[in-house]
Amino acid sequence: MSLYDVLKPVLFTLPAETAHRGVHGLLSTVQGTPVEQMLARQYGVDDARLRVDAFGQRFPAPVGVAAGFDKNAEVPHALAALGFGHVEVGGVTAEAQSGNARPRMFRLREDRAIVNRMGLNNQGADRVGRRLREMDHPDVPLGVNLAKSESASAEEAPEDYRYTYERVADGADFFVVNVSCPNSEGFRDLQNRDQMEAIVGELVDAGASPLLVKLSPDLPDPAVEDALDIVDDFDLDGVVATNTTTDRPSSLQSPNAAQTGGLSGAPIEDRATEMVQFVAERTDVPVVGVGGVSSAEGAYRKIRAGASLVQLYTGLVYEGPSLARDINRGLLELLERDGFDSVEDAVGADL
Repeated sequence: MSLYDVLKPVLFTLPAETAHRGVHGLLSTVQGTPVEQMLARQYGVDDARLRVDAFGQRFPAPVGVAAGFDKNAEVPHALAALGFGHVEVGGVTAEAQSGNARPRMFRLREDRAIVNRMGLNNQGADRVGRRLREMDHPDVPLGVNLAKSESASAEEAPEDYRYTYERVADGADFFVVNVSCPNSEGFRDLQNRDQMEAIVGELVDAGASPLLVKLSPDLPDPAVEDALDIVDDFDLDGVVATNTTTDRPSSLQSPNAAQTGGLSGAPIEDRATEMVQFVAERTDVPVVGVGGVSSAEGAYRKIRAGASLVQLYTGLVYEGPSLARDINRGLLELLERDGFDSVEDAVGADL
């Protein structure tokens, strides 16, 4: 039994957001200290078979932290020390936002899931951008999730995204344009083709590169195909599939399933993997698979479905800080079982 197994019942007595803030604060405390180095020795898995080259970056391992965990780029070094091969911070908006009223994050313990309606709370592009410029760069690629300020209208959205990008540009290795957040006002309107083209075009004009687009699992197939046409037309560098969902599978058992917001975790794993495959079959750019990853087997399914990289967040809540290490070790066993020389060799094996 790990230390986290002992602590988890205590953490789960706290409101979900309070527990998250406590864990985040603990990571902030150890970042930059000898404890961080100790964590890196304990949780790192250094093996060439795990390395992935994608959109001009080298990733030491395919498993990364999804946007939402480190909204303000405060603990990327500590997360890298836990064995993650990249960290995506944000979503960051042009203006600082307090987000929606609390409570706004709910565990679905019976379903190993979370519902959140955080509302893109963050310190804003000026402050986050300054922090990124002033910090030492972590030893893994660092991405920034770019999102729309709630105060910006659809017509103002392209310039709003551009402002955010220009403030964080010097501190990151890749950028993800988020037009699919279900918990913030006005995002649904951003997923139509004309609006996406305007936003992406503005970011490309500003020099955003490598630039990926993050899609919603709730998009119908024709809308996903429209988004992939935009990826092709603007020569974007990748696709992140997927965000949280507003759907509620009938299998959910927790009373918190009735809460409004985006659902993440185990119940969306299969849908997310299906979308990874749908996207990978229709584009040649790298796909980042997100949704329900909590084991080596789940990560491997997304890789075989076409994901060059995978990301997780909710899995950390239920599995604890050893999760990236456990997945990386498990992936090595699965690669050896199936006769692959590397993760890159396994990408798209099921297509």
